[in-house]
Amino acid sequence: MSSGYDKPPFKAPHIEDPKKRVRVLFGGEMVVDTYKPKLVWENPFYPVYFFSLSDFKSESNSVKDGLLRDSDQVGEGTITYDLYVKDRVAKEAVTEFTGEGKYKELAGLYKLEFASADAWFEEDERIYVHPKDPYKRIDVLQTSRRVRIEVNGVEVANTKRACFLLETGLRRRTYIPIMDTQVEYFTPSDTTSVCPYKGWANYFDVKLPNGKVHKDIVWYYRTPSAECIKITGMVAFYDEKVTVWVDDEKQE
Repeated sequence: MSSGYDKPPFKAPHIEDPKKRVRVLFGGEMVVDTYKPKLVWENPFYPVYFFSLSDFKSESNSVKDGLLRDSDQVGEGTITYDLYVKDRVAKEAVTEFTGEGKYKELAGLYKLEFASADAWFEEDERIYVHPKDPYKRIDVLQTSRRVRIEVNGVEVANTKRACFLLETGLRRRTYIPIMDTQVEYFTPSDTTSVCPYKGWANYFDVKLPNGKVHKDIVWYYRTPSAECIKITGMVAFYDEKVTVWVDDEKQE
């Protein structure tokens, strides 16, 4: 358990009490409803929620052998359960930590796989992908520095109205007003993704005059979350797949 003085990156597992009500929706029922969740870092990258058995709820079944049914998957210090609500089943969705093996600190706790549920809520607000890391922040800074982007030698963006998005532990991303790009090279992609900090992203392919298509190298957020509202109407490029200059200095 955290002493209150630990700082990231944590040695796994690191456990904190987030002081939030957490609810989990599955099959039309709130299968978890608790004021005492545990926020656990199993790895240095992001936390997940763990629960006590008493945090699980069922309107129609007992919790053990009703809501949670043994999946016959037993690991070192873990027992895995299927999650049942009426005619809905999420296979191997819940893991119990028994205290044996390497994670003795997690004894008596249960982890519900985030993607197995229909929706997660902190207080009355829905969350996506995983809980936000309280030690991570995002800054979106407007810049008047000249930013140019090329794909295979073809200029696809040129602006002095960019925003730099800085996210703890990750590479800086540059967001550019879409009207400062060569939108005639963009074709909509069916690809989507979701970020717990920024929201739902859509993508563009870039089709160059020579006909070559670069798949999903541009993305944007139609309705970014509040902390990233400045990137509304902007697009970002995968710096790893394009050539970027900032004030005529090539970025590595």
